[in-house]
Amino acid sequence: MTKINIPAVKTLKTFRLILALGILPILAGVTGCTTGGPYDQSTGERIDDHGTTSRVRDALAQDTQYKYDSVNVETFKGTVQLSGFVNSRDQKNRAGDLAKDVVAVKEVVNNITVKESTN
Repeated sequence: MTKINIPAVKTLKTFRLILALGILPILAGVTGCTTGGPYDQSTGERIDDHGTTSRVRDALAQDTQYKYDSVNVETFKGTVQLSGFVNSRDQKNRAGDLAKDVVAVKEVVNNITVKESTN
């Protein structure tokens, strides 16, 4: 029968505990620890979306064909939503096309309303 050294067993158990606790932060870092859902934004996403909104607004403002003074731009996780009023269907379609061409735009939801003509 072999004799078991009690301090060695305690040392081994302590080593295992330290090893297990040391691995937890690594695993948490690998999995990302995201708690947000599809309706939440991280700080980085919010910053990216703000930049995307600014670039879309700039693209609309620089268009030489139409003016987009009554068009609002909102971005959430790369999806740009256009809303407001324009004078023609061509102007609405052009706004959507301009937004799609902007860097970092994943999708465009064009909710722009075409004003009815009073003729």
